[in-house]
Amino acid sequence: MAAAVAMRGGSSDGGGYDKVSGMDSGKYVRYTPEQVEALERVYADCPKPTSSRRQQLLRECPILANIEPKQIKVWFQNRRCRDKQRKESSRLQAVNRKLTAMNKLLMEENERLQKQVSQLVHENSHMRQQLQNTPLANDTSCESNVTTPQNPLRDASNPSGLLSIAEETLTEFLSKATGTAIDWVQMPGMKPGPDSVGIVAISHGCRGVAARACGLVNLEPTKVVEILKDRPSWFRDCRNLEVFTMFPAGNGGTVELVYTQLYAPTTLVPARDFWTLRYTTTMEDGSLVVCERSLSGSGGGPSAASAQQYVRAEMLPSGYLVRPCEGGGSIVHIVDHLDLEAWSVPEVLRPLYESSRVVAQKMTTAALRHIRQIAQETSGEVVYALGRQPAVLRTFSQRLSRGFNDAISGFNDDGWTIMGGDGVEDVVIACNSTKKIRTSNSAGIAFGAPGGIICAKASMLLQSVPPAVLVRFLREHRSEWADYNIDAYLASSLKTSACSLPGLRPMRFSGSQIIIPLAHTVENEEILEVVRLEGQPLTHDEALLSRDIHLLQLCTGIDEKSVGSSFQLVFAPIDDFPDETPLISSGFRVIPLDMKTDGASAGRTLDLASSLEVGSATTQASGDASTDDSNLRSVLTIAFQFPYEIHLQDSVAAMARQYVRSIVSAVQRVSMAISPSQSGLNAGQRIISGFPEAATLARWVCQSYHYHLGAELLSQSDGDAEQLLKMLWHYQDAILCCSFKEKPVFTFANKAGLDMLETSLVALQDLTLDRIFDESGKEALFSNIPKLMEQGHAYLPSGVCMSGMGRHVSFDQAVAWKVLGEDSNVHCLAFCFVNCRPERVGD
Repeated sequence: MAAAVAMRGGSSDGGGYDKVSGMDSGKYVRYTPEQVEALERVYADCPKPTSSRRQQLLRECPILANIEPKQIKVWFQNRRCRDKQRKESSRLQAVNRKLTAMNKLLMEENERLQKQVSQLVHENSHMRQQLQNTPLANDTSCESNVTTPQNPLRDASNPSGLLSIAEETLTEFLSKATGTAIDWVQMPGMKPGPDSVGIVAISHGCRGVAARACGLVNLEPTKVVEILKDRPSWFRDCRNLEVFTMFPAGNGGTVELVYTQLYAPTTLVPARDFWTLRYTTTMEDGSLVVCERSLSGSGGGPSAASAQQYVRAEMLPSGYLVRPCEGGGSIVHIVDHLDLEAWSVPEVLRPLYESSRVVAQKMTTAALRHIRQIAQETSGEVVYALGRQPAVLRTFSQRLSRGFNDAISGFNDDGWTIMGGDGVEDVVIACNSTKKIRTSNSAGIAFGAPGGIICAKASMLLQSVPPAVLVRFLREHRSEWADYNIDAYLASSLKTSACSLPGLRPMRFSGSQIIIPLAHTVENEEILEVVRLEGQPLTHDEALLSRDIHLLQLCTGIDEKSVGSSFQLVFAPIDDFPDETPLISSGFRVIPLDMKTDGASAGRTLDLASSLEVGSATTQASGDASTDDSNLRSVLTIAFQFPYEIHLQDSVAAMARQYVRSIVSAVQRVSMAISPSQSGLNAGQRIISGFPEAATLARWVCQSYHYHLGAELLSQSDGDAEQLLKMLWHYQDAILCCSFKEKPVFTFANKAGLDMLETSLVALQDLTLDRIFDESGKEALFSNIPKLMEQGHAYLPSGVCMSGMGRHVSFDQAVAWKVLGEDSNVHCLAFCFVNCRPERVGD
């Protein structure tokens, strides 16, 4: 009842009624405007005051002297209820507007599909009639329903001729955006809804590759058009867009001649460029249109010398239709229709240029996601860490990507030249003597003596390796592939002192990296973060200096459900947040060649679970993999940049070549481990070299437990080794094995153990025994070591462990025992942690 009356409390006339709970049914309290004003001031500071605060309010405000404390409490309850109802009402109104606009989009899509069905029925009837009346050999009716007339290149000084082309382009674009000029089919995995990016469709059976998307954004049409026309700001593959000629057209529109350059996605293919006409105009209904098409001929744009590293691609009528939406915002239609000249790339890479899904993911939905991101940032829905402005963080992401793309493409007009090799062509070394890295302390001092940047890059084909899993592993387990001394060398480029070759001041990586999130896009396609690598000094003098290294890092496509066209891990050393100088970007890019219909493989874990399912489940899992991840092909591109001084150029080039080769070897080793076509158990054995096979180890663990403790660890310990391994893997408590050395390193864990440590079998060796215990746990462990050595086993009291992610895990008891091999020598130590559970905050 109090909630119902609360709608009247603090009404527009400045007063209000509140019914006090527990009083007579007819007793209400009437507040004067002055009383309401006093209560509102308190509510603004503290919506839920305590009893003592309410008593203080009555003492300090004489105008509330005739109000009882219980009545004050009811007023605040009603006031909070009214606030909650208003917020819920606003939210529901926003959802209703979104659903109304989405319903309009779906109705238009349904109408378009009905027209397409009618057209197909008519064409089918016409074809049947021709087949009956005309010999099949003379039938020429099976041509594509999309025809793009080739326009001869007309003189740019003749606006009337170009305006004619612009009007043709507008007509053809609208027929694709809202009509049936292209047979559109819904893109697999992209279901429309109020929270989805929009309605996404790809072409079927037309020339080239095409994609279409339509969605709702909370921005005005003019702002949407402004953003979309600035293609380099949202299309990461766009290197440059230059307007050569612009002249006005009717309805306040413009016609532009535009030259666009795209980066090469990998070192194995050339880059693309376009010479296009772009037409911007306003429709009669107030909609804004930006349409674009290629002008025929290869002579347009810059000189042939500057475009020699590009393959001229063709843009068929494409563009953006932006319509104002009732209640604010815009309905956006995007069409991308391209012919990317797939003949110019190796056959294995042609799916990148012949797939409409790739265009949809890289261009069409990327544009829609970008304007949605801008809309949410503008409305204040997105708040980033460290008080950084969204536009600033977005600039960092763009600069990281641009630096990495520049390194991969290595354009001559940027100053890149290929250096001679060592006879093996697996790694390409390029040099750029025009690129300078300014220090963070002085904007006018270049890095070291005269020099530049050396880039070592390589590409390799991966088979049966889920891209998202690989990139996540590279991100989370840097010590598996990176050299801390190389990271320190790269970081030294930001200092005022001259650099030296790695190895002259050796450092040791502590194995700990701290990831600090900065920003992410709406759907987590991109994550920007700072990574701190903790270094360990080798001498007492160096202990006084900080040896930590900070990296600015951009991750793309690591989300569990990601089905993107590119998966990236790009990073650059930073001393502080960088200014406008280029970042020395390095990293990895994985591009799937066989597009999948869902993101099931992206969620695959890096453990033995997939290979240790009991019975037929294993066979079924392997069968599924044969039609899914086991046949997945992708191309991995690695590019690392190294600053150098002129007298060290050859030495740095040799070091860069060797370092990238070592990274290639590490990636190959990790790829074998995470490939779903391989047994997870065998993968783990390949990585843990020099250790007994897991099945044998399981038998030793069980036998040694029985030998030292006089009890059975497993209910059926007399089975064969493979059966024991499966039982040990699924054992309810965490089983961990570590090496019997001065600094024990974990070598094996069952499923519960991997869950406890929040790690994978591949990365288990990153953890040492002392790192998982807190101080009391270490004390208990060290005090029981003599007993463990003498009796062969020891019990540890309840305590807390630290997972690989730094989180606390409680356990009720732990037992440690020596694992003996066939020769009765100690091969490792085993631990069983009983009843492990994550420790809640505040426990």
